[in-house]
Amino acid sequence: MRAARIGRALLIGVASAVIFWVLLDTWTGQGHEAPPLPWTSVFGVVALFLVVFAAGLPMRRWQRTDPGDRKDVRRPIDPLVAARTAVLAKAAAYGGAVIFGWYLAQGLLLLPDLVGDRLDRFILALIAAVSAVALSVTGFVVQKWCRVPPDDDESKSD
Repeated sequence: MRAARIGRALLIGVASAVIFWVLLDTWTGQGHEAPPLPWTSVFGVVALFLVVFAAGLPMRRWQRTDPGDRKDVRRPIDPLVAARTAVLAKAAAYGGAVIFGWYLAQGLLLLPDLVGDRLDRFILALIAAVSAVALSVTGFVVQKWCRVPPDDDESKSD
């Protein structure tokens, strides 16, 4: 599996923001209401952030263990769990970029007229966008934690 790339995540975030903004602008231009933006959306993204981070912690602990001591660890890392964690981290990196684009588009839609309730929605959209960035960054960090460093034995034989 190839690692998620920061440049690709940035491109996904910007492209999704543009696409969602065009769709939302067209939708509201036809007289429809913008989709609701509840606080639970922020809590959902933060919950995903916590799940990805918690899934990566065992990988981090294992990676920080001295390579000679890894064989003596009571519970070694299951390769399937490590692979699933890496996939979850990659999905979080790219998914966070898409979620960022969605909330940024909602914020941009509200930007021209920031009064009253629209200002509150704008602030909520920005908070949600920042939490989506945190999810994406966590995906990249956990993905890095899932990398297996080369064994000393293999590097000495080369």
